[in-house]
Amino acid sequence: MNRNLPVNAGRIAEDIEALAHITEPGHPWTRRAFTPLFLEGRAYIEARMKAAGLETRIDAAGNLIGRRTGRQPWLGTIMVGSHSDTVPDGGRFDGIAGVISALEVARALHDHGMELDHDLEIVDFLAEEVSIFGVSCIGSRGMTGQLPEAWLSRASGGLDLAGGIAQVGGEPGVLGQQKRPDLAGFLELHIEQGPVLEAEREDIGIVTAISGITRIEITIEGRADHAGTTPMDRRADALVAASQLVLDIRNAAAELARTPGHFAATVGEFRIEPNAANVVPSKVVLLIDGRAEIRADMDAFSRWLAGHVEKLAPAYGVTIEAPNQVSDNLPTPADAALLSTLEAACERVGAKYRRMASGAGHDTAWIAKVAPAAMIFVPCREGRSHCPDEWADNDDIALGAAVLFEAVREMDKDSKREKANGTHIG
Repeated sequence: MNRNLPVNAGRIAEDIEALAHITEPGHPWTRRAFTPLFLEGRAYIEARMKAAGLETRIDAAGNLIGRRTGRQPWLGTIMVGSHSDTVPDGGRFDGIAGVISALEVARALHDHGMELDHDLEIVDFLAEEVSIFGVSCIGSRGMTGQLPEAWLSRASGGLDLAGGIAQVGGEPGVLGQQKRPDLAGFLELHIEQGPVLEAEREDIGIVTAISGITRIEITIEGRADHAGTTPMDRRADALVAASQLVLDIRNAAAELARTPGHFAATVGEFRIEPNAANVVPSKVVLLIDGRAEIRADMDAFSRWLAGHVEKLAPAYGVTIEAPNQVSDNLPTPADAALLSTLEAACERVGAKYRRMASGAGHDTAWIAKVAPAAMIFVPCREGRSHCPDEWADNDDIALGAAVLFEAVREMDKDSKREKANGTHIG
């Protein structure tokens, strides 16, 4: 990369490599939240924060925060960061690249002798990935008063979530009062976890929205019969009906994916009864994971699904229960002004960029509910993620960090002007 970047690519590579070595033996790269290895990784990050001159603390939700005080802290806080926990046998860049890039922004500001008017906070959110307690984005929800109180009693291996938060240094007893009205804006860098940027030879993806996630369960009831003696035309095979439904879901999703806005639907869980080789399947339960950037697309898919199962059931001699919506999270659009700031930052560092939606969930979605927020993506090899083969070139990460650096500087100027003009921020 022949670019004169304001960040130090070597430091970024060094930190990512150091964290990669903190992993379960034989399971690269595994450093799950609420484990000793996670705390070891946190200790490394905190030491690097302190070396960069940041004041560190753990907030009530268990997030690690490094603060750089601004000249006019009453203007609010600009926050940059991501998460350092991994999925089992996951990658060394998911989340980690964002935390280290955010830290590099603070280091680069120091290197160039630049002071911000706003406070700057670098954050490592607790448990962005699905944790041992079966829930995710614990730190970002908790930081902003959006963590359901009932979650604190979720338990695993004799430990509940409240105890887990306390073990990492948080204060679960005051989470209900945790708010961040001081946030002037938030940015997160993340690997794309998809193949688009690499295929289109783009440097940066500017994330327009984080797709909403809707999960729908469908139960199909047929009739168990002897697999060897029941004629093929006299069966009520729940699996055959379910197989057709899976294909139909795929085709419907593919149609919606061809319209503007990201859409995807996947049957990712599938249970069959009695699950015996010599018995016609009597029952199938499947779970659909739907992702939509535009809410109207998810509503259209749900209407289609409800009508389609009514037609499908009699054709196969089975009963299909009305689709049961298990969970439903709305899409989260990025802040329009920050999208423009990120585009300008890309142009300043000479990065090619495109706008795109995120099909995956991120901490940004929760911060965006209380403050202006946006994300950038950097390419990853073949779009692979949540696996040991996950890889992102350090030059790409460094270029993304440079975009963050320029965007933070512009946010500092912009929000100061807005305050001076009497505009409310956040």
